[in-house]
Amino acid sequence: MAQQYLDHSKAILTSNRSNFKGGSKESGIISLFGYQNEYDLREGYPLLTTKKMATRSMFHETIWFLRGDTNIKYLEDNNAPVWRPDAFQGNLPGMKKEGIFPESIAKYSPDWDKAMEEYGQRIKEDPGFAERWGDAGPIYGKQWRRWEYYDHDKERFVEIDQLRELIDGLRKKPTGKKHIVDSWNPGDTPKMSLPPCHVLYQATANEEGEMELQLYQRSCDQFLGVPFNIASYAALTQVIAQEAGMVPKTFIHTFGDSHFYAGIGKRTQWHKDNFRELQKRIRNVSGREEYLEVVEWINKNAPSDGNEEKYDHVTAILEQLSREPKPLPKLHISKKPFDQLTIDDFVVEDYNPHPPIRRSMAV
Repeated sequence: MAQQYLDHSKAILTSNRSNFKGGSKESGIISLFGYQNEYDLREGYPLLTTKKMATRSMFHETIWFLRGDTNIKYLEDNNAPVWRPDAFQGNLPGMKKEGIFPESIAKYSPDWDKAMEEYGQRIKEDPGFAERWGDAGPIYGKQWRRWEYYDHDKERFVEIDQLRELIDGLRKKPTGKKHIVDSWNPGDTPKMSLPPCHVLYQATANEEGEMELQLYQRSCDQFLGVPFNIASYAALTQVIAQEAGMVPKTFIHTFGDSHFYAGIGKRTQWHKDNFRELQKRIRNVSGREEYLEVVEWINKNAPSDGNEEKYDHVTAILEQLSREPKPLPKLHISKKPFDQLTIDDFVVEDYNPHPPIRRSMAV
């Protein structure tokens, strides 16, 4: 199943439909619109093996969503800083206004990195600071568990627990087509530190009680985000199936814009200027080890000051493409109410990945 991720990654880099686009985060992206993969969960847990994944951070994020939380203090307290960059970015204007961080701080600079580290530490150590500046906005947890709308008949705001309604609906009518959780609330997206990338998921089952879940993801950071999303939603499929009294069968991942970030500054410009040559070199690869020759060509010719390179996800995925996938692990999740799960309730067995490949997230 890991090969599906690698095949998709190569398609992004080589497809005739792929484009080099400016992106929205001061980094160019190599982008492919429209794709789909499916994972048979009966064959194993689709946790990427061509690089080591931070499973504890991923499970903590899933728990955070399931509880309906949006403040990153829970994540910081558990050394899972996956939402720190976006929460920091979202709260930075207000913190600058109050003099917590200087107005002159430049995005992606060493001072930026230092300030973000300080921000995470203060979230962890100062409950008052976390309450004021730790919220990431009405993101996934809010929409899954407390979707809010104005009921004109009742003349008041009403909340919907979409996730609980989905599970109850599956119990009542397993084969139904209306079991949906939507994270894209147009009235709330301007208030979010990051509008939902994984927008909507739908579940259904066959008459034998085998459940399938499909995710539509509008924006897909293929190197850092997508492996997280695959593993997270495969786990979510298992959580929902268990609570609904079913067997998890398939996770289907449908993509909008899937892309690789191509560094910042001069490095992203180099990738733009050499995009067609890059495509040609990757298309001509005949064996896994030849992907490393493309990496060598990029690193030899593309500008680098040490900071630009860490945002270059192209070299990172090429390194992964040079690696042979390993056997899939297994995931065991305790059978208990979804909003009472803890990190100890998620156990991954037989995970033997290749070493990690580290890059930074563009925000």
